[in-house]
Amino acid sequence: MTEPAVLREDDSRASALLEQGWRVAHRSWGARLRAVDTALLSGLVAAAEGAGLRVAEAGPDADAGIAALEAAVRDDYPGGPATAPALHDAAALAALRARGTRFFIARDGDEVVAITAIHRDGEHAETDFTAVARSHRRRGLAEAVKAASVLALAAEGAQVFGTGGADENAASLAMNARLGYAVTERWLTLLP
Repeated sequence: MTEPAVLREDDSRASALLEQGWRVAHRSWGARLRAVDTALLSGLVAAAEGAGLRVAEAGPDADAGIAALEAAVRDDYPGGPATAPALHDAAALAALRARGTRFFIARDGDEVVAITAIHRDGEHAETDFTAVARSHRRRGLAEAVKAASVLALAAEGAQVFGTGGADENAASLAMNARLGYAVTERWLTLLP
């Protein structure tokens, strides 16, 4: 079986494969945030906290809650190979931490109800994944945890923030636009 090809939409190899009869199975996007609006992002965190949730960076003590949230919403991730993150159990989360990934969460009482994972490489930071419990969606929690992560890493010197997602996830695209991210590239997942 031939593996899918994940290529930028403007890559000449994508055009060549389409001409050979390959089809587009999924579309995705990448976006960058270069101008951090500290007041906006702080306001998003404050709004979640004003609703009674706690938004903060999470240590290893939250890994069981993070893993439970990811398992509960796993089937909700749209897209294909370019956008679906791996399912993380506690061991996988520990391995990500060892490589420098940091986790920002929202808690409702003791329950982890939103998560974003981000890693930094010099002045660049990249979001690995963001998830929100079904019962807590449409309350600004994805924005809040992502805003908290950007604020923390910007304070430490990160200047360019990257993220991405599936085209069919309009909510994610809109949420990132509200934070100040601008789409910089489009990707195609092609199948023969």
